[in-house]
Amino acid sequence: MPGGIDLHAHTSVSDGTETPAELVAAAVDAGLEVVGITDHDATTGWQHAFDAARGAGLTVVPGLELSTQLDYASVHVLGYLVDPDDPGLVAETERIRAERLSRAQSMVQRIAVDYPTLTWDRVLEHTTPDATVGRPHIADALVELGYVPNRSAAFQSILHWQGGYYRPHDAPPPLEGVRLIVAAGGVPVIAHPGARGPERVLNGPRMRELVDAGLAGLEIAHRDNPPRRAPA
Repeated sequence: MPGGIDLHAHTSVSDGTETPAELVAAAVDAGLEVVGITDHDATTGWQHAFDAARGAGLTVVPGLELSTQLDYASVHVLGYLVDPDDPGLVAETERIRAERLSRAQSMVQRIAVDYPTLTWDRVLEHTTPDATVGRPHIADALVELGYVPNRSAAFQSILHWQGGYYRPHDAPPPLEGVRLIVAAGGVPVIAHPGARGPERVLNGPRMRELVDAGLAGLEIAHRDNPPRRAPA
């Protein structure tokens, strides 16, 4: 019987909890036939995943999850099969990762005013070298310190965008993100489009603009997408 496919997985290169090799092993154990390595704004985990999957009967689809911003809302664009050495994509992802780092440091400083045992060093303990540092790593530190029970609770409270500590990050608009991925020879797909309300952020005209620029699809099966409502 054919196995499953998961085209949106993160490793410790960004905010995942497993190394690329560990993620591949978990995918094999789960009976998957295909897994997509789509770390935030990074492609450095690809080769480790390829090496781990060799002979394991698992196809690794290389990709990334590009950070973009629209009307103060974060919109992520998955890019599959991109050229990791494309100059435009490399320059933008390096800039985004650097900005993510300064954003995370700023948020830690804000949070530490009310949660004083949280420090930047504590956050870094939950990352790997050259990882794309972000809110999930801050969440892990908050869990370790006992301020929240788990990552989800951290994002629903202290790290919520309305929680008082949030700082938006500087990322390109989705249209530019789609164009960057296409220019790098990749296939762009909007990740979890329902996370921030598709009608409010990605309305019809905006979606058509993205399609015209080369958008190839939308991620449907994701916990951040609200369930489909049956017609009244």
